[in-house]
Amino acid sequence: MERDFKLKTTNTGIFRTKKSTKSDMVFDVVNTIIMIIVCLVVLYPLYFILVASITDPDIVNRGGLLLYPEVLFLGGFERILQYEPLWVGYRNSLVYMIVGTAINLFVTLPAGYALSRKDLPYRRSLMLLFTFTMFFSGGLIPFFLLVNNLGFRDTIWAMVLPNALSVWNLIVTRSFFENNIPGEMLDAAIVDGCSDFRFFSTIALPLSKVIIAVIGLFYAVAHWNAFFSALIFLSNPELFPLQLILRNLLIIHQIHQGAMIVDPMGMAHRLRLADQMRYGVIVVASLPLLIIYPFIQKYFTQGVMIGAIKG
Repeated sequence: MERDFKLKTTNTGIFRTKKSTKSDMVFDVVNTIIMIIVCLVVLYPLYFILVASITDPDIVNRGGLLLYPEVLFLGGFERILQYEPLWVGYRNSLVYMIVGTAINLFVTLPAGYALSRKDLPYRRSLMLLFTFTMFFSGGLIPFFLLVNNLGFRDTIWAMVLPNALSVWNLIVTRSFFENNIPGEMLDAAIVDGCSDFRFFSTIALPLSKVIIAVIGLFYAVAHWNAFFSALIFLSNPELFPLQLILRNLLIIHQIHQGAMIVDPMGMAHRLRLADQMRYGVIVVASLPLLIIYPFIQKYFTQGVMIGAIKG
């Protein structure tokens, strides 16, 4: 059956587009409804946590759909913000995230570019060695002994150097350079007397804002959520990141709940605070990344599928 087409005029010229049929309109409506439902399912838990963190715990604990704070209650946030180690954790996490992400980019970008060059000797063998580490490792105990023997325990380097390179991000970066930095550009630069280092720093990097933003976000989120490494390698509370501080905060309140029987008068108040603090802690830990993400979202959406183009 011959399809109907109509002409559409734009600033760049005239081209044909398929004329919408009744079945297309039905599909669009159904698809839109399904996507709205999916968005609600994904977003409501986040919205619920935000609302529950400022709502009277008695209302939250009775269950049901919570659309707005029926009775405002900020006792949980007051208790969290009065906890001085929280600000130490914020400072440490910011330092780990900034320093760690800078080291990650400094290592990943040159390595990804080098592996994308077809004239690199033993390129496939080197890539195989990197990929091997994604599936096999020495284990936790040898990893701990290595970090300890290097003298990194109870230092910032225990949080940023052992994970200086993510092989997955390396593969994504290599794929980006392979598909977006044509070899003809390099050949022309070499003819003009450009060195490899100068080509990478003055031509390749300025054309790679998308991949820098994408893997930078990946690394920053990983450093911000770092918990296990801090639990193993750090014993000085002054070096604890935010995630470890929040864990200890919840443990303290759980211990207090177990001892509440000796203080029946304050039991109800303590339980209400502990219940609301669970939601408040999630909001406090997530807020910085939620603030940063909108500024680099356009780069993230452009580069999130880079690794699927060519492996």
